[in-house]
Amino acid sequence: MEKLKELLALCKCSVTIEVNNHKDCYQSVKEYIEEKDSYIDDFINDIGLEVYQKMIDTDSIIEIQAYPNTPISFYVVCHYDLDSALDIILSQIKNNL
Repeated sequence: MEKLKELLALCKCSVTIEVNNHKDCYQSVKEYIEEKDSYIDDFINDIGLEVYQKMIDTDSIIEIQAYPNTPISFYVVCHYDLDSALDIILSQIKNNL
């Protein structure tokens, strides 16, 4: 909960956390990601092949989108683990303050 509070404090605009949206449409992780991001190779390069494979293996997708400064620029992190996703997005935002 502390990581979430920290993220909220760093963001002047919205923070959205989505968990397992692919399951609402009876999709696999792979189907969901391929439908959502037509540049699947870029997506895998961004998150890493190990994370992508673990998302498939655990059938879990955590998506965090955060707007720290304005409603125009934002960060998005996809992972299979909520704590790791929060760590990554917090690091990205803090590194760009």
